[in-house]
Amino acid sequence: MYRTSERRKALVAIILCSLFWGFSFISIKITVEVFPPMSLGLLRFAMALVFLYFFKQKLAPNEKLRSRDIPLLVGAGLIGVTFYFFFENNGVALVTASEASITIGTIPVLTMVADWISGKITKRKNSDLPQIGARQWIGACVSIAGVWLVAGVSFILSGSALGYLYMTGAVVCWVAYSLLTRPLFARCSRIYIVFWQSVAGFVGFIPFAILEFDRWGTPTLPVVFHLVFLGIFCSAIGYWLYARSLEVLGMSISAIFINLVPLLTVVFGFFVMGDRLTPLQWLGAFLVVAGVYLSILEWRPAKLTRRINRH
Repeated sequence: MYRTSERRKALVAIILCSLFWGFSFISIKITVEVFPPMSLGLLRFAMALVFLYFFKQKLAPNEKLRSRDIPLLVGAGLIGVTFYFFFENNGVALVTASEASITIGTIPVLTMVADWISGKITKRKNSDLPQIGARQWIGACVSIAGVWLVAGVSFILSGSALGYLYMTGAVVCWVAYSLLTRPLFARCSRIYIVFWQSVAGFVGFIPFAILEFDRWGTPTLPVVFHLVFLGIFCSAIGYWLYARSLEVLGMSISAIFINLVPLLTVVFGFFVMGDRLTPLQWLGAFLVVAGVYLSILEWRPAKLTRRINRH
């Protein structure tokens, strides 16, 4: 059974991850004006890979790429990195950061549905991850209601249906990424998973970025700072933190915390871009936090056998 200290660390990890990803929508909005969507993905994961390589050399220097892991690593890397950011970066380029973040609030419910369907198909019994009950479902729904209040109050139809379609594609990719990543924890360390998924995703960006090269602009110093933040904190550290949460808390519980991202996007917009929150938005912020808290209240994970080769 995971110790209480490990569960607390996983909770801290997913909260930090949400903080990084909450600000990422603002950074993407700024940097995508200079670097086209797939070129932005290439650049941020090029930086992430340098960071992750040294991280891997320290944490798991002897863990080599195994052929049996390649299908899941490549599949998750292409879907959760290349295609996810194809949809997200293009979506953010067409709509506002707040509008784009609204769609992310659907991830928890879609993840729970996918997790439930996956369990029925594979007939999982005595899961070694936290069991999802009525409280978690209610928490997810309350949190989504808060998301719509926070970002939906200022929601103005921009006329770009394509932008919302892109963001929907990003949500579907993230759910698929979580499903493909979960089986790897049985035999791989977190840094091994994140590193090789990032390699696959980076390679996937290359042909798209080549086609965009003539559209690159000249970055200013603030753009460079935002790009570094996206590469190091949102890509390298963010994916590693999410993997830690996914392993310990499970797929559905981790996804519920994604609802903090739209809230944080609006809050950061308040301080960085001078946006103002209405009383109804503050009510939505309360519902987001309350929904996440409700989802982990009195959470008791099922017993499991510690895996010797995980780390």
